[in-house]
Amino acid sequence: MFTLRVMSDSQRILDSIRRLVRMLRVSDRQAQLELGVSGAQLFVLTELGKTPSLSLNELASRTLTDQSSVSVVVTRLVDAGLVTRDRDQRDARRLVLNLTRAGRALLQNAPPVAQERLLAIFDALPEAERKRFADTFEEIVDNAGADDGPAPMLFEDSERREGHLKAVPKEDAAAK
Repeated sequence: MFTLRVMSDSQRILDSIRRLVRMLRVSDRQAQLELGVSGAQLFVLTELGKTPSLSLNELASRTLTDQSSVSVVVTRLVDAGLVTRDRDQRDARRLVLNLTRAGRALLQNAPPVAQERLLAIFDALPEAERKRFADTFEEIVDNAGADDGPAPMLFEDSERREGHLKAVPKEDAAAK
């Protein structure tokens, strides 16, 4: 016999957080297994695929994170031969980021990015509801004692990422 269990609001909230974290972990693992990059790295590659020649600050803005966090991810992608740092053709003082041929090829086989799905859901909320949710969630995280300061990109702050990306052969990395 099936018994319907009614959850308290607190249980529903904690259950929803667990489900969200699980979804993000599964997405991260899928990117790692299928492509050899983390979910955060795939998010960055996707944004660079939409708009080439972004500065680091522009990329941070598009990924809704701080410059230092996205810089760590970009460095790993450059080291792997998936992204290049180039001088802007219009302003030689400015560095821009671009996908290499290998980076573009990787994106062609990429699964959907979990962060983009979440952002689309947030953006679809009415402005007042989105603000209320943001204020409430921020208060919960602050009261839970989470670290202050910029948060790293999802699942990109772990030491397990060190040396994770497979290097692209030199001839592929050099080709844009």
